[in-house]
Amino acid sequence: MPAPFALPALPWPESALEPIISTRTIEFHYGKHHKTYVDILNKLIEGTDLADLALIEIVRRTAKDADRTKVFNNAGQSWNHTFFWESMKPQGGGKPHGKIAELIDADLGGYEKFIEEFLEAGTTQFGSGWAWLVIDKGKLAITKTPNGESPIYTTAVPLLTVDVWEHAYYLDYQNRRKDYISGVIENLTDWDRVNARLAAA
Repeated sequence: MPAPFALPALPWPESALEPIISTRTIEFHYGKHHKTYVDILNKLIEGTDLADLALIEIVRRTAKDADRTKVFNNAGQSWNHTFFWESMKPQGGGKPHGKIAELIDADLGGYEKFIEEFLEAGTTQFGSGWAWLVIDKGKLAITKTPNGESPIYTTAVPLLTVDVWEHAYYLDYQNRRKDYISGVIENLTDWDRVNARLAAA
């Protein structure tokens, strides 16, 4: 949908991810941070050639445009956050199933190795950013991006992400970023959604 963009509804109640992610964190992270990105983006693109584009197209068009860095930052963060919320569900996690499980075994050496590499990506992302599971040219890979960047303007297709900005976890975990990432991946991942994204890739 083109602008003006609305803050997308969460796919679950704000309290649904307790105790891994607290209601208080969701209230701030979604209700303030995510909303602010959407609000600023709408102001920045109003009356411009970007106003009629879908959000993902705005991200792709501004990704390498130094004159539109502020637009890219807010569009990227708006897209990334929605993708993140939709990567989780209450009582999720556990070992993957279906095609994604097969590819994790074949490409990443199994579930335990996937967890290890994903934690490494998320904990070694210096400063703010994201850890990603992607499929690139038919093979799974784990990557990380800083700030509002993502794989959506590369050859890779994102399948799963975890937000590693401090506002995503600091109220619940303080400096224990690894514990937060582990909690999300092992307890909240929506593997059905990941399989659907894989099928569409």
